[in-house]
Amino acid sequence: MKRYFFLVFCLISLVSTAQVQKDYPYRGVPFTQVKLSDNFWLPKLEINRTVTIPWSFQKSKETGRIKNFEQAVTHTGKLCTTYPFDDSDVYKIIEGAAYSLHVKYDAKLDIYLDSLITLIGKAQEPDGYLYTTRTMGDTTHPWIGKTRYEKEHELSHELYNMGHFYEAATAHYLATKKRNMLDIAIKNANHLLTVFGPNKKAVAPGHQVIEIGLGKLYRVTGNQQYLDLSKFFIDCRGQRKYEKKTGEKDATVWQTGAYWQDNVPVTQQTEALGHSVRAGYLYAGMADVASMTNNLEYLTSLNKIWENAFSKKTYITGGLGQAGNWEGFGPDYELSNHAAYCETCAAISSVYWNHRMFMMYGDSKYIDILERTLYNGLISGIGLDGKTFNYENPMEYTMQKGKLSGENKRSPWFGCSCCPTNICRFMPSIPSYVYAQKDNQVYVNLFMSNTTTLEVLPKESVTISQNTEYPWQGMVVISVDPTNKNGLKFSLHVRIPGWARDEAFPTDLYRYKEKISDKPSIQVNGQILEYTMENGYAIIDKAWKKGDKLMMTLPMKVKQVVANEKVKDNIGKIAIERGPIVYCAEFVDNNGLTSNLVVPESQNFSSEFQTNLLNGVMTLRGSANAFKIENSSSISTQTQPLVLIPYYARSNRGQGEMRIWFPTRIKNLEILTE
Repeated sequence: MKRYFFLVFCLISLVSTAQVQKDYPYRGVPFTQVKLSDNFWLPKLEINRTVTIPWSFQKSKETGRIKNFEQAVTHTGKLCTTYPFDDSDVYKIIEGAAYSLHVKYDAKLDIYLDSLITLIGKAQEPDGYLYTTRTMGDTTHPWIGKTRYEKEHELSHELYNMGHFYEAATAHYLATKKRNMLDIAIKNANHLLTVFGPNKKAVAPGHQVIEIGLGKLYRVTGNQQYLDLSKFFIDCRGQRKYEKKTGEKDATVWQTGAYWQDNVPVTQQTEALGHSVRAGYLYAGMADVASMTNNLEYLTSLNKIWENAFSKKTYITGGLGQAGNWEGFGPDYELSNHAAYCETCAAISSVYWNHRMFMMYGDSKYIDILERTLYNGLISGIGLDGKTFNYENPMEYTMQKGKLSGENKRSPWFGCSCCPTNICRFMPSIPSYVYAQKDNQVYVNLFMSNTTTLEVLPKESVTISQNTEYPWQGMVVISVDPTNKNGLKFSLHVRIPGWARDEAFPTDLYRYKEKISDKPSIQVNGQILEYTMENGYAIIDKAWKKGDKLMMTLPMKVKQVVANEKVKDNIGKIAIERGPIVYCAEFVDNNGLTSNLVVPESQNFSSEFQTNLLNGVMTLRGSANAFKIENSSSISTQTQPLVLIPYYARSNRGQGEMRIWFPTRIKNLEILTE
C-alpha cells in the first residue's frame, strides 16, 4: 500500500532508521488525494486561494507583521504590531498557501513563500530560538518577560508561535518537497529539547498548539524526542499553584488556572473549561499523543471532556465559547444567544478535535459535530468576498438602547487577526475530512463532489467519485471503479448524518420537535439495498466492479429544533434547519427587524434556491407574527412573510438585526419585557 495518508499524518521519515509508527486506527485520507469538483466548496476554496491568502499577506505587510521579521534580522526596532504572537499569523498564511500550491501550482506564490522563509531563517537566532519581539531587542511588552520563556505559562506565546510554525513547515514540506522551512523548524525543535524536558525547564504552555506541531514534526521526521516533548508539555498542566493577584478579575477561571486548562493534571480533567481555542488545541494534541503512545488515561479524560462540551456547552451552530470576557466556556447549559462568543478559531479547533476523536473510535457522532460546525459556525467567520471576517459568531444581533448588539459587522482585519489567518490555512484542508480508511474499510464521511483513488488492499486500488448538490439537495451518487478487472471486495461505510436519522445532535442538548417519517434510502446499481448500520454508518460489503454506482437519498425536510430545557435562553423557542444547514432571519429580508418576530409552531416552510442571492443559497419562506410596541400601554401586531437564509451567509448585506432562535408565543418575546 502506497499509503498516501502518510503525506499528511505520518511515516515520511527523514532519518535513516525509519520505522512504522503507531497512529490512529482510522486514517484520514489527505487533501492531496481528493480532487474537488464541488459546486458548494470548490468556489470557496478558490476564493481562499485567489483572494483570502493574497489579502492576508497584504495585511500582514501593511500592519508590520512581516516587518517584525525584518527588524529581528538586524536586532533593532520595536514591535510593529500589538501582540507578540503576531508571528504566528504569517506562519498560518504560509501553511494555507502551501496547501493551495499543491492544489493549483502558482510559480509567483512559490517564489514569494521562499522569500518569506528565507527572511524567517535569517530572523532565527544561532541556537534555533525564533521569536521576533525579543530578537529585535524589544522587551518592553508586558507579556514577554526579560528572559526567554519567563512568561510562557501565561501570555508570551513563544511556544504557541512555534507550534504554528511547525504545522506550516510540515505542510510546506509535504506540499512542495522543499526542506527550507522544515530545516528551520527542526533547528528550533532541537533548541527546545535543550531547554524543556525532564530535569530541565517545566512549563505548561500558556496557549496550546505546540503539542500539535510537535506531533506533526514527529510524524515527518520520525524523531521520538519531539513526540516525547509534546507529551511532556501536556503533562506539565495542573502542577502550578495559582494565587489571586491584586487587581485581577474576580473570576474563578483566572484564579485557578482553568483559563489555560492548567487547574489540574489533564488526566484528572473532566470538564471543558477556560479559553475555548486553547482547550480545543489541547484536546487535539492529547488525542495525537494518545494515538501514538496508547495513552488510555488521556483517552478516558478526553471522552469525559467531550461529553461535557457537547452535551452542555455547544451552540446549535457548533460554536464553542459562551463567555466573551475570557473567550471561553461558561457554566453548563449557559448558552446565551446575544452574548454568544463562538470565536471562529474555536470552531476550527473543534473540527481538529472531533476529527481526531473519529480517527480514534470510528464513530459518526464526531463527524456529525464536525459537519455541523463546518457548514455553520466555521465558514460563518469568512465573508462571501473572501476578505472580510467575523471574530465572534453570536446567535443573534438585536437593537439594545439604540445600538446593535455584538460584532455585527465584518471586518477586513483585526488587531488580533488569528481568525482570518486560521481561515486561510483551514479552507484548503477541507478535502482531507471527506474520507477515511481502516484496513480494507473505506469511510465516506462528508458529501461533496470529488474524486479520489485509494489503495484498499496491497496493490489493489479503487477510484471513488461523488456527484452531489449537497447541502442543498439530498442525493449523493458514489461511483466505484476498481482497477482490477475482476472487481475488488471491500466494505464501504457511508455515513448517514444524524440529521437524516432524526437525531439533531449526538447528545440530548438539541432535538427535533417532531419526528419525520421519511428515511434515507440507498440503491446499488438501481436496486434498493437493505443495509446494516454501525456507529452511524451504512455498511455495504461486496465485491465492487467497475461501473458500480451507489445512490443515497437523504430527506431534505425543514425541521424545527428545540434545546434542552436546561438552556434557559431557549425555553419556548425553536430554531430552523434543513439538512446540515442552520437558518437565521436577517433584517434585510424581514422589514428591517427580527427581534419582534414570533413564529408559530404550526409553521410550514417552502424552500427555494436563489442563484443570485449570497452566491447562491437555499432560502426558506414562511410567515411570522410581527409585534410593535406603540407606547407603554399598547401593542400592534401583523402577520408578515418570513424569509430565512443560511446562518453562514449572514452579515454580507450591511448591519442590522439577525436571529436563529424564534419564540413561538408572545410571552417568550424578549422585546416585550425589556
